[in-house]
Amino acid sequence: MDAFDKITAQLIAPGGGFDVVEEEVLGQRMQVFAGRKRSLREVLADSALHGDAEYIVSGDRRISYAEHYRMVCSTAAALRDEYKVKPGDRVAILAENHPEWLVTFWATVSLGAVVSALNGWWKPDEIRHALELTTPRVLVVDEKRLAGLGDALAAAPGIAVIKIETDFEQLVNYAPDVGLPGTPIAEDDPAIILFTSGTTGRSKGAVNTHRGVCGFLSNSMLHGFRNVMLAAEEGIPGESDPPATCALMTVPLFHMSGLYTGGLMMMAAGAKTVWRLGAFDPEDVLRLIEKERITIWAGLGSMAPRVLGHPRLHDYDLSSLRNLGSGGAPTTPETQARMRDLLPNGEQGVGLGYGSSETVVPVTMTGGRELARHPLSVGRVMPTQQVEIRNDGGDALPDGEDGEIFVRSPYLMLEYWGQPEATRETIHPDRWLATGDIGHLLDGRLYINSRARDMILRAAENIYPVEIERRLEAHPAVEEAAVIGVDHAELGQEVKAIVVLTVGAGAPARQHPTSEELAAWCAETMATFKVPSLWQLRSEPLPRNAAGKVLKIELES
Repeated sequence: MDAFDKITAQLIAPGGGFDVVEEEVLGQRMQVFAGRKRSLREVLADSALHGDAEYIVSGDRRISYAEHYRMVCSTAAALRDEYKVKPGDRVAILAENHPEWLVTFWATVSLGAVVSALNGWWKPDEIRHALELTTPRVLVVDEKRLAGLGDALAAAPGIAVIKIETDFEQLVNYAPDVGLPGTPIAEDDPAIILFTSGTTGRSKGAVNTHRGVCGFLSNSMLHGFRNVMLAAEEGIPGESDPPATCALMTVPLFHMSGLYTGGLMMMAAGAKTVWRLGAFDPEDVLRLIEKERITIWAGLGSMAPRVLGHPRLHDYDLSSLRNLGSGGAPTTPETQARMRDLLPNGEQGVGLGYGSSETVVPVTMTGGRELARHPLSVGRVMPTQQVEIRNDGGDALPDGEDGEIFVRSPYLMLEYWGQPEATRETIHPDRWLATGDIGHLLDGRLYINSRARDMILRAAENIYPVEIERRLEAHPAVEEAAVIGVDHAELGQEVKAIVVLTVGAGAPARQHPTSEELAAWCAETMATFKVPSLWQLRSEPLPRNAAGKVLKIELES
């Protein structure tokens, strides 16, 4: 048993601080943490103990833990009394990373209601689909996105609209002295719906439970403790007077990394969180790190490479940084090395993991010397979670062989909201989840084969080619289309479309659409990050096998 396994066993043993026991979860016997939080409301209640310490910094606004707690309690009361939100009802949020996003989230889950986290980059057609699917009672929205909704609200007749800039103040001042709601909340009650691109071409709503989201907290804390103990075991001295924890959040709150890291984990730690509004700006990230003495930043997708490659990188004081994370796109060993070089604590401050909206909790996590020694791995499987690699027949594969990654844990999504068939395809009766990702296990570590899966990872956003292919094939001048991911130094991957144009009798070439016109066609109904940036227009049919499946591997060559 190496030091990693020895320390893990010590932490999860009785009295180790993260004691693991076996209990029944949704009809299955599973390992769980004995000392876990049982609902998100418990996490919020504890946050009040941090008092006047800063929790949220957004532009010129600075909100303490005590003030945030008061705002949440009042907003929860207003949603319950004035908007008739009750347990199980959905409250949709469509906005940038405003403080009101977080207040709405905590107020909603404290009522036992369910947050529907709408993607702020969606187009009206995508928003309409999510509203029709989840039928929220209330929509909390900022003015910019409200102006771009088009007729999407027609999909949810009777929905109450709360505008952040003009209406929200009434909620936070509705009942200044009220306490938290007392509605009973069960661990496996739904808490939030996170939307993920679906293989059917429409976004699916992964239902994350209170147990699952609280599990994110337990696993993250265990990972942190284990890293500290591993460093001590390897003779790496700790700091005698480290800077106070301060996290810079540049990931959207509708993304699990933004909400669960910035909104949940940092709250439990009593940390200060700094939130940016507007488009990503690498130099502004550098400015904020210097100004706010940022210690933690997760540069998902292309963010970290853009900051690390910025020409003014060394013009700013970045000495406060202690932890740099990454994910959402392949993180090359070269990028990892540049991250280590930037940090005063070197390899100890770099980490990454593997998870999804469906797994809720990162399945694997890695960092420090473990990551430096195995830079192509996404880490070892976290306690209370199981991973199997299976072939097309569902049989478990031996170490080293690539297959589909299956995960089983107490934290998995409950279901896809309103889509029972998609749920059955993804979650088996024994609560094993088919991730759709391809990889292998070797010496206890998980490796992802990003080239073998159909999904494209562009700057931390999941893109399923079938959604784009169906949109392209709806164009009257397109016969068929295939979409693939192409490696990109900053984005991880970018989207390429191979389009076969319809050949009409004697149709002149000038009547064929250009790539710019096809891009505009896609942009009418889908978010900008899904629109192909690379195009190949052709007249010959796509290569297919005997079963009629497009041979995308031939298109990649």
